[in-house]
Amino acid sequence: MDAVAATEAWVRDFVIALDLCPFAAGPLGRGAVRVVASRGADVAELLAELLDEVEVLLEGVAETTLLVVPQLRLGFEDLLDISELAEDLLEQQGLGGEIQLVAFHPDYVFADGDGPDDPANATNRSPFPTLHLLVAAEVEAVIQDHPDIASIPTRNVALLRRLAEESDAP
Repeated sequence: MDAVAATEAWVRDFVIALDLCPFAAGPLGRGAVRVVASRGADVAELLAELLDEVEVLLEGVAETTLLVVPQLRLGFEDLLDISELAEDLLEQQGLGGEIQLVAFHPDYVFADGDGPDDPANATNRSPFPTLHLLVAAEVEAVIQDHPDIASIPTRNVALLRRLAEESDAP
């Protein structure tokens, strides 16, 4: 399975199936999610592709983009560094308040979690390193309509830990 297909399956069969992001099903159902494999051979090319995808989002072609990075062999810390560079680039371009960026990685570990084996890390573990670009105004709109946005991470942690316990049970 290629990187785009694997990422689409992950969104559909994991993120949406478990309702980890209650906002994902709508855009996917409307065909408003772009999943694009980076062809960048280095970080500079990846960042250029990211800016191209920002333009696509701001033109209204899609509501969100998952920029999958299958070629660069990025470790988790590498992706976090690139994510920071991307945030700085967005600020320099005057887009910091318009675009939100979320990093996903196969080895994602939350800094405040229970370490690399914590099942809760799976909320941000994607098949390939991925930069998720979202239009900030659209994020704000869906957050306004959610009755308890703060409960989502807590619910996800509890769900993933419970599912891991159930799968380990004899």
